[in-house]
Amino acid sequence: MTLTVYNTLTRRQEPFETVEPGKVKMYYCGVTVYDYCHLGHARACIVWDVVRRYLQFLGYQVRFVQNFTDIDDKILNRAQKEHSSMEAVSERFIQAYFEDMRRLGIKDADEYPRATHTINGIVRLIHELENKGFAYPAQGDVYYAVRQFDQYGKLSGRKLEDMQAGASERVNVDDPEYQKKRDPFDFALWKAAKAGEPAWQSPWGQGRPGWHIECSAMVRDRLGETIDIHAGGEDLKFPHHENEIAQSEAVTGKPLARYWLHNGMVKVDGEKMSKSLGNFITIRELLDQGVDPMVVRLFVLGAHYTKPIDFTDEAIADKTNSWQTLKEGLLFGYEYGKQLGWEESSKIENSYVERFQEAVNDDFNFSGGLPVLFELAKELQRQRNILVHEGKTETSSAELQSKWQTLVTLAQVLGLEAKMSDQTPQNSGISDAEIEALIQKRQEARKAKNFAESDRIRDELQAQGITLIDSREGTRWHRN
Repeated sequence: MTLTVYNTLTRRQEPFETVEPGKVKMYYCGVTVYDYCHLGHARACIVWDVVRRYLQFLGYQVRFVQNFTDIDDKILNRAQKEHSSMEAVSERFIQAYFEDMRRLGIKDADEYPRATHTINGIVRLIHELENKGFAYPAQGDVYYAVRQFDQYGKLSGRKLEDMQAGASERVNVDDPEYQKKRDPFDFALWKAAKAGEPAWQSPWGQGRPGWHIECSAMVRDRLGETIDIHAGGEDLKFPHHENEIAQSEAVTGKPLARYWLHNGMVKVDGEKMSKSLGNFITIRELLDQGVDPMVVRLFVLGAHYTKPIDFTDEAIADKTNSWQTLKEGLLFGYEYGKQLGWEESSKIENSYVERFQEAVNDDFNFSGGLPVLFELAKELQRQRNILVHEGKTETSSAELQSKWQTLVTLAQVLGLEAKMSDQTPQNSGISDAEIEALIQKRQEARKAKNFAESDRIRDELQAQGITLIDSREGTRWHRN
């Protein structure tokens, strides 16, 4: 099955065909660095990290660029509040971003352009827009003339007559600067310098770029005029991505991106995440509470990337259990490979890979591919229990190695990795002898048809991390 993706621009699922065969140019609208990253950022970064990994798994050479917005009113407001500078605030939260993402297992982008490092490209692009009649100066500012671009609204599906004045930019309609515009829908490309704010020289005087023009310039400077994938959260569809299209395509006359992909939002207990509701959760807060980064990845990948997801304690508890299953499967080779006489390398089982690809090729449906991993992990988990209690496995060593290698390979595509240091120490808590004694008591209770006592013993052992497995041959157990 060929990879197909849902293109926000065309509102349909299409076969994935790149501008240059075998190569993918991919741009992700990154974060505005004025605070720590939250769960919404975690979702977006995990989704696009795994999309990139999967494209590489398919054999594509992927160039992945992610920007930092390091000049913005929010950054300046924080700097003023902290009696600091825009540069200091930006640098602090850029470093915090890398700390958080590496804890989540996010691979570094190939390049991280910053708006403040792209001023020349931004000024050049604005100048070209002005020469082509799509931009006009106004008292030190420069605005984009929205009505000059007749395809405006093609991404979001919005029509100008249906839009609210001021919705297309971060401008208060009561602000005197708003009156500089020729049309209420026009948005700022360049903003005249204000006292105490950073500014750069331009043909229109000292000032700084508007938000939307930054990404248009960074895409062109780093990846060219037409890229394959432009990705971001669905909240960026309008106005940010709509304005990027208007800016870039007005100058080049070419599509900015072949495919526009947008991930859904994250809710917390059914509510929109916000500081005012007190449900704003940063990545580092969550991980510092002891939630495994791989559990966060499973939570994100458990739903299709375009759908909203709801962060709840129950969801995290469920994914914690799921990760335990996958982790046992992933650790199987490290724990028992030597005992089973495994060689250093092994083939993978194509039947599992084909089923995984068949699911994921349907618009990056990673949630549809996960059951293949769980099937492999559960079989390895079952064989582990047999090996521990009977000293041998039902399945041949070579086949087990092949299954394990397949699981590890597919898990790496999803960024799911387990280390031996993640394993629970086996010599802590209740001893093996105590477990066997309780199992004997449980068997006696079952013979006496005292099922309440039998269930009580099972629950007692379960509470201490011991799972019982009843079969015709007797009762086996393993530590969770």
